[in-house]
Amino acid sequence: MSEQKFGADIVNDSLINHGVDLVFGIPGAKIDRLFETLEHPKAGQKTPKLIITRHEQNAAFMAQAFSRITGKTGVVVVTSGPGVGNLVSGMMTASAENDSILAIGGQVPRRDLNRLTHQSTDSVSLFKSITNYSSEIQDPNNISEIIANAFAAANGAKRGGAFVSLPQDVDDAPVSIDALPEVQAPQQGAASINDLKWLADQIKQAKLPVLLVGARGSDDDTVEALHQLLQDTKLPVVETFQGAGVISRDLEEDCFFGRIGLFRNQTGDKLLQKSDLVVTIGYDAIEYEPRNWNKEKNLNIVALDTTPAEIDNNFVPQRQLIGDLAQSLTLLDADIKGYHVPAEGQAVLKEMKDDLRAADEPTYTPASANLNHPLDVVESIQKHVTDDMTVSTDIGSHYIWMARHFKSYVARHFLISNGMQTLGVGLPWALTAAMVRPGAKSVSVSGDGGFFFSAAELETAVRLNLDTVHIVWNDNAHYDMVKFQEEMKYNGQAAGVDFGNIDIVKFAESFGAKGLRVDTPDQLDKVLDEAFATHGPVVVDIPVDYSHNYELGSQLIESEG
Repeated sequence: MSEQKFGADIVNDSLINHGVDLVFGIPGAKIDRLFETLEHPKAGQKTPKLIITRHEQNAAFMAQAFSRITGKTGVVVVTSGPGVGNLVSGMMTASAENDSILAIGGQVPRRDLNRLTHQSTDSVSLFKSITNYSSEIQDPNNISEIIANAFAAANGAKRGGAFVSLPQDVDDAPVSIDALPEVQAPQQGAASINDLKWLADQIKQAKLPVLLVGARGSDDDTVEALHQLLQDTKLPVVETFQGAGVISRDLEEDCFFGRIGLFRNQTGDKLLQKSDLVVTIGYDAIEYEPRNWNKEKNLNIVALDTTPAEIDNNFVPQRQLIGDLAQSLTLLDADIKGYHVPAEGQAVLKEMKDDLRAADEPTYTPASANLNHPLDVVESIQKHVTDDMTVSTDIGSHYIWMARHFKSYVARHFLISNGMQTLGVGLPWALTAAMVRPGAKSVSVSGDGGFFFSAAELETAVRLNLDTVHIVWNDNAHYDMVKFQEEMKYNGQAAGVDFGNIDIVKFAESFGAKGLRVDTPDQLDKVLDEAFATHGPVVVDIPVDYSHNYELGSQLIESEG
């Protein structure tokens, strides 16, 4: 006689059938049978590896990074009530930033769903507005079909979060059915052939066509096709922050013209204004709103994407070419071979390349001898990071400096939260990168504010002996990204941006990690040498001078009309 199966077994087997090999989360009474199944499987039962975290929000961040890095679905499992509630920031971030996550949340037994009982929460409603799918399992026989539909929704043309509520009595229910096999996802073909030929003609007639590549244009297949197109036909490319790394080292000189985001004063912004044809590839408006980069509403735009664009006053494409991006770019490549940017456009590109290089040069000397210039820190990190390493940046003033100046040559190896700009993602993302790319060092860059949003996960890094370097830009206890923007807006005043100092080195050492500090700028490279040569988690405290951060938001491009 075969061993009795329960709802938890069907959940587990559904995950296995969908190729899930890692699950992040924290247990609780309402979902304990699923955790027992994951950690103590029956004889012969396959289960994903369970990664226990220190906070549910960080578990969601880690699942998000898993999705962004691997292209697969990240999975997070938590208990009811506050366990589910703590997922909100992570799920919101994933849906905004095109990362597929399946969250399974415990729930009170079905008989208690409409009672004021311990941890009873209408969690389905909680997630409806921030995910692609939110549903509660009411019948144990429907477990696998609901999970299958959740996976499908999370991996649609616009990827995002999916939430499944699992009542305790469904988790515990005896079942006699088997989990459904994975259903092959529908495949998109290329965009309309006629539209692609039309776009090829538009490019050939243009004096300065520019490709603007966003988050959905950074998957492996699309990047491979883009590289082939650019090897055949040299075109200038501007990356969004989440499109970082789509231009490889061998294409950098001819094709890379910087990134755009946040403030409209970058080389990429200037180039777009001089272009007579902007082709967006996998661009999502949430990455950098069109009202910034097309403020004057005068750009000639064509949108190449997997999903229809959100039309607004500043984003009205001539045409939308919807379909598989890799296939579309391959067909476009064949039709534009032989095109060269005319001399007039080449002169602009030379000017823009000079502008891009000049932006990397420091323009001030730090105010105190112990402080490091942000560009010097970026340069030192750059010298220590190889192309196979993953760099995850948190949110804060450092994020602006890194997004603008840190070079990445492999897509999805420089991870940035730009849709939601969610504080605290840097450290959890780095842990996931260390798990799924174990052959290379994983690096996170945080401010002293964002680092402590998720710093408890340092224990997870130590417990799993992950090969990580966590670099903390320390501005002496301020939320500086808010601080300098408030000062610009309110005549030098800032409110609510100060907090207490914590000794970052002692904090790291208390977790069993290695703690290092850069006491003077001349030690910077040497300290990072030691950090990158150390196996296991390392935290580096780097005092920085942000006194000129207001310059990041100055010299905005104004209307030329």
